[in-house]
Amino acid sequence: MGKLFIVSAPSGAGKTSLVRALINDMDDVVVSVSHTTRAPRPGEQDGRDYHFVSQERFNELVDAGAFLEYARVFDNAYGTTRQSVEDQMAAGRNVILEIDWQGAQQVRKMCPDAVTIYINPPSKAVLEERLRSRGQDDEAVIARRMRQADEEMSHAGEYDYCVINDDFKTALGELKALIRASAKEDRR
Repeated sequence: MGKLFIVSAPSGAGKTSLVRALINDMDDVVVSVSHTTRAPRPGEQDGRDYHFVSQERFNELVDAGAFLEYARVFDNAYGTTRQSVEDQMAAGRNVILEIDWQGAQQVRKMCPDAVTIYINPPSKAVLEERLRSRGQDDEAVIARRMRQADEEMSHAGEYDYCVINDDFKTALGELKALIRASAKEDRR
């Protein structure tokens, strides 16, 4: 049986890049593909990055009780289906949920054995610089993400572990070590 991991971070902290590098290096780790109502970003593919659905379809899944967690973030809905996570774990894979603090609170209630990891940027200035360098958001969106980052980072203390993504290679090494140690501990 695999282990469940929750990885959260403010937008621009490097969570997605770290998790992608992690799953490329670790064969027994997969990322749960969430559903979202937001439009795909350049290069994203349906079924690989997210399951892109209409708000109507998302609401149907909520009503059916299909989600392990779901939340509204930046005017869009995101959710993780319970069945997809259970299937992966039953196959012996460690599953990572890349979700925000709201979703993490929901999952912890249902899955208290989940290991929670928060990715923090080294500073707010670095976070803003990263958001700008992505080149995908206008000034209003960047300003809103920076305001939201304060709220998000205030929940970092609720997590089992915190990784500061100052140096990507170091942060990736810390993340791998946490996953390996926690998964090994669970198999004893």
